[in-house]
Amino acid sequence: MAIYFYSDREQPYGCFSNFSSHGFELDGYWWPTSEHYFQAQKFVDTHRPWFDKIREVKRPNDAAKMGRERRYPLRQDWEKVKDEIMQKAVLQKFSTHADIREILLDTGDELLVENSPIDYYWGCGADGSGKNKLGEILVIVREILRNKFGG
Repeated sequence: MAIYFYSDREQPYGCFSNFSSHGFELDGYWWPTSEHYFQAQKFVDTHRPWFDKIREVKRPNDAAKMGRERRYPLRQDWEKVKDEIMQKAVLQKFSTHADIREILLDTGDELLVENSPIDYYWGCGADGSGKNKLGEILVIVREILRNKFGG
């Protein structure tokens, strides 16, 4: 069986979304969401003012939109490091917040699937053929947290 999630407003699994309001400190900054962190990392070495603007924007959908703009160059290694960066953000988010960590741990060994109809990389896509990388990362993070916190 699998657990499907997508919107940050869905209960109880909305916290699996990168848009969920579960901020954390990482790399010396406060991040309102894991989406903010992920999108800003695209510009950490190439355009620092844009990095800061993404970090400071209020809403995660604005951070996502800004991160997808191509006015400024992406860091050269982006395609190589994006999965690692996502895992780092997701791990920090669930390490910081005990309430959502318990929700993740309570999923046992279930497959986790980001049910995005438009994202075939991070999600499963409209037809289920997507890579579901966010779901895979959540499974990895769940195992890390299980070893660290028990559960």
